[in-house]
Amino acid sequence: MEFNMKKEETGFTADFEYGTLHISGDEQFGFRPYQLLVSSIAVCSGGVLRQILDKKRMDYEDIQIKADVTRNEKEANRVEEIHLHFTLVGELNEQKVERALELTKKHCSMAQSVVGSIELKETFEIVSK
Repeated sequence: MEFNMKKEETGFTADFEYGTLHISGDEQFGFRPYQLLVSSIAVCSGGVLRQILDKKRMDYEDIQIKADVTRNEKEANRVEEIHLHFTLVGELNEQKVERALELTKKHCSMAQSVVGSIELKETFEIVSK
């Protein structure tokens, strides 16, 4: 990956196969770095959860993820905690979903990358179709 910044611009850009990613500390010019960090963990977790649900042939219609972030202003505004709340739409067994989430945390590369530095909490609710 390469990240580029021109002197007259605010932030960095990176070109990927899908398109150009704009990154900046100012939301007017791109995604903020902490947003990308949280998005990576949330979406990686959601993708792994989807794979586990599919593999276990658990019927679901939709997965939604809400991420709440706790930051420490006294320490460079670092991310200290991410709470991911999964809303699953479908006729699902609560215990099986709980086990699937345990496996998700274990197999999500982005979640595993921050173990020991960012506290990750995961909760879920099941909404019937």
